[in-house]
Amino acid sequence: MVNDPIRMTALAAAAVWMLQLPAEAGSAAVCYKGVNLSGAEYGVDTDNVYGTNYIYPSERTVKYFAETGMNIVRLPFRWERLQPVFGRPLEAMELKRLKEAVELLRAYDMTVVLNPHNFGYYDGKRMMTPDLPAQVFADFWIRLALEFAGDADIVFGLMNEPYDIPAEDWLLAVNQAITGIRAVGADNLVLVPGTNWSGATSWLSDRPGGNNSRVMSGVVDPAGNFAYEVHQYMDEDYSGTHETCPKAAGALEGLERFTGWLAEQGAKGFLGEFGGSKDPACLAGLTDMVRFMDANPDRWVGWTYWAAGEWWPQTEGNNIQPVDGKDRAQLTELMPNLQTIGDQACETIN
Repeated sequence: MVNDPIRMTALAAAAVWMLQLPAEAGSAAVCYKGVNLSGAEYGVDTDNVYGTNYIYPSERTVKYFAETGMNIVRLPFRWERLQPVFGRPLEAMELKRLKEAVELLRAYDMTVVLNPHNFGYYDGKRMMTPDLPAQVFADFWIRLALEFAGDADIVFGLMNEPYDIPAEDWLLAVNQAITGIRAVGADNLVLVPGTNWSGATSWLSDRPGGNNSRVMSGVVDPAGNFAYEVHQYMDEDYSGTHETCPKAAGALEGLERFTGWLAEQGAKGFLGEFGGSKDPACLAGLTDMVRFMDANPDRWVGWTYWAAGEWWPQTEGNNIQPVDGKDRAQLTELMPNLQTIGDQACETIN
């Protein structure tokens, strides 16, 4: 081989460019592309009146996103509402509402990610404390798994963004929940977040409470059917709460580093939340992220954009709920990517 530094630099640059090319029709791509439909996680500190304090997606909204080509919805809800007394049966009426929402999504051929949107808390109590030990979390997932066991179009998203649980404690809760899920015969795909908000850019970092990359490699799944869920935004602090995206490049680099970690683990990932405003840098960043995942379908199961829903504030920058029948700029940006969805069976990934 000729020792030509200029030539080697050019080849390296070409390799990176090829890695991030969009998937062409008929080529590899991730198989799940969709959206978070917000609403059922609202109002937990209110009177909990359905239709007043919280709501599940309407058929109009479900139909709209299904017609874009999306094939998965991450469905946030509140643990306290579905199980008002932890360790006790699920509340019958709320379970009925959840199942009706699932059936509506199924009618439009949508896979559903069930997502307790609790940030590692229940009624103000933090998980993995004497008040809320791992067994309580496992009990919840055993009861919910029994309702959807073996349904290939139902994915279990264990928890939204646990943020202040020590990583080793969180791993214990995860493994007990997965053990319980498998013990009742549910072989559904399970999505496992890390602690510290489960950010892709911070996954390999030493943070208060631990390092996700070191600790979460200890996930044990008897069925071998899980993926790591991360979230990633592009604004100044990666929180998704600002209108501009000065860290779009850093967000993509975070996905790249996380993908390398997945390869080392022989594991797969799912981008459960990402988003941005109509700012041009945000729109370009969205395209870069979905193209990168499509170029790496051996490591990525798919993604769900944050967010949409009838009650999502119209002024919220990340919102892609249509207004007056018009598509939002972010959805228009994502539409070309929705034309190619991988045909591999992602309900079983290993």
